[in-house]
Amino acid sequence: MNHPIIKIHVKNYGTMTAELYPEQAPLTVANFLSLIKKNFFDGLIFHRVIRGFMLQGGGYTEEMEHKETTAIRGEFAANGCRTNTLRHTRGVLSMARTSDPNSASSQFFVMHAAAPHLDGQYAGFGKVIEGDEIIDRIASVETGNYGFYMQDVPMTPVVIETMEIVSE
Repeated sequence: MNHPIIKIHVKNYGTMTAELYPEQAPLTVANFLSLIKKNFFDGLIFHRVIRGFMLQGGGYTEEMEHKETTAIRGEFAANGCRTNTLRHTRGVLSMARTSDPNSASSQFFVMHAAAPHLDGQYAGFGKVIEGDEIIDRIASVETGNYGFYMQDVPMTPVVIETMEIVSE
């Protein structure tokens, strides 16, 4: 099976190259590639950064305005998907969601460190294969609260300039 390759260009930080695993999460990979083709992620930010855990992005603008898209079925063991065995180790890409297991849409996270408690609970769908140092650079940003409802928000926006598909 082909593993699509994407690049995530992060303003002032550099580029992360990731390999996607459709055999683990076919709907998730198809959805992510579709959003990249529509330039959905261009100008969005990593809005939640927790050093030693993960970097979350793909849902908010620099002005902290939420950008919505259609939700998909969650492809992880706790939601009945037995084919997804990807572990949440450093560099893994996974889908963020609410308490609703079928609420993943565009928000994703990149693991800064292993988090085995997420295995089988979230849809891992890829892994950073180049640009590991970019993960560390983003993880080291100063964060704080945004209003009373968002925590771990970078004090200076970490902007996804664009994402591109290198190969499908």
